Amino acid sequence: MRKNVIRNAAGLALSMLLAQSAMATETIKAVVIDGYPAKAMWVKEFSGFFIPEVDKRLAATGNYAMDWQESYGGSIVKPKGVLEGVKLGLGDIGIVTTIFHSSKLPSQALSAVTPFIAADARAVAKAVDEIAREFPTMQKEFDKQNQVYLATGVVLDTYQMLSREPITTLKDLEGSKVAGAGMNMRYLEGINGAVGVRGGLTDFYSMLQTGLVDHAMLWPEAAKTFKIAEVAPHMLKADLGAVNSKTVTVNKDFWKKLPEEVQNVLQEVAVEYRDHIASVAMDRAKASREAYAASGGTVTDMDPAERQAWADGMPNIAVGWAKDLDDKGEPGTDMLNAYMGKLKAAGFTPLRDWASEL
Repeated sequence: MRKNVIRNAAGLALSMLLAQSAMATETIKAVVIDGYPAKAMWVKEFSGFFIPEVDKRLAATGNYAMDWQESYGGSIVKPKGVLEGVKLGLGDIGIVTTIFHSSKLPSQALSAVTPFIAADARAVAKAVDEIAREFPTMQKEFDKQNQVYLATGVVLDTYQMLSREPITTLKDLEGSKVAGAGMNMRYLEGINGAVGVRGGLTDFYSMLQTGLVDHAMLWPEAAKTFKIAEVAPHMLKADLGAVNSKTVTVNKDFWKKLPEEVQNVLQEVAVEYRDHIASVAMDRAKASREAYAASGGTVTDMDPAERQAWADGMPNIAVGWAKDLDDKGEPGTDMLNAYMGKLKAAGFTPLRDWASEL
């Protein structure tokens, strides 16, 4: 009898201890949004890397736990609507595709206005994110959109040209229509008669299939994921450059309510997510080109002289970008110089030194 009493008392004490422990853990609901589908690489890695890493770090103290609600593929917002969705609180955390918002987030175009430098997503992601932390401009732009900047990511190893018909030279691009998304359409301005047609990644297949465009500027991993070889079986490997296009942000009102511990974990993991997706992009680059070829596509290396002619024939959009920011009281010229300096220090030689023409 006495043993039963002791056993029951011990069980009651353990139950109370567990209950107290559970009560001590505060659960925080967070709605994550992106208009792109779950199969998109950066979305898949957000689910598979970012969220588990945050959960693991919070579990180490036991003070907080996240209740994640993941909403992708247009269930709450379309790809172009993430910035507005986070601003309005439709999502607490969002993966903003910044190339859609050149007027609201002009400083995010830094790597897009400096092509033909680095086809390495890791180097570009690190350099751009460091610029965002060293200069206030990028964070101020998101602050105006009621958002807190966490980290900028690069999900493409480098833009290439995907085409319906074989292409090898700049002349093959003359008079053609090219699908693009934002600033990269300005890469066509030095090519006679070439016209950029704005579209999103999820639109490119149908744009090519219907003949709305002749070519599309894409990166190999996306070409594989979205089966572009079926409608554009020719890739001109031009190595236009890696470009930052994704930024993880948090609704500012939601952020203010978060405990400091959770804020710190989100900031730390966002930087690791930045490096992680860049590494995934680079790891998949070669395999994606091989998969593109295996699915019926052909890959042609662009002649170095043709690449040089393309770079030299473009207007210096980097200088224009820097001066536009300067005119608004932002340090555009300093940001451009700093960015070019970081990539040179990392071992990259620009095909054209955009900053030297300031």
